[in-house]
Amino acid sequence: MAAFTGVSSSSLLSPRLSLAPTRISGLKMVSFSNLGRSNLPLSFRRLQISCAAKPETVDKVCSIVRKQLALKDDISVSGESKFAALGADSLDTVEIVMGLEEEFGITVEEESAQSIATVQDAADLIEKLVEKTSA
Repeated sequence: MAAFTGVSSSSLLSPRLSLAPTRISGLKMVSFSNLGRSNLPLSFRRLQISCAAKPETVDKVCSIVRKQLALKDDISVSGESKFAALGADSLDTVEIVMGLEEEFGITVEEESAQSIATVQDAADLIEKLVEKTSA
């Protein structure tokens, strides 16, 4: 569970509803302590924290994807671009991952490679791996 001061997993699952907002370091937190977890809207049922890769990493990944797929200049490639939507099959995706490994000097495990669906996914994974190897 993420380390947010003043919030525990038990308070999120408690059967009482208390919508009194709490401010911690500029964040507004609302407690759902009177509402059972199954009654929460789907978007509130799990906590997801992600950090976006640096724009220069995303740009480099876009360039590699464009090169590997031999995309024309009129086709837009951005962080949200899905490999499948750009016409990549499984072999193309393997070649993209190999190009990323070579460019960034990293090794991507097979199970991690299978979770890459978008340019942003690839950029986030690259930054995570680069950070891990430099630590």
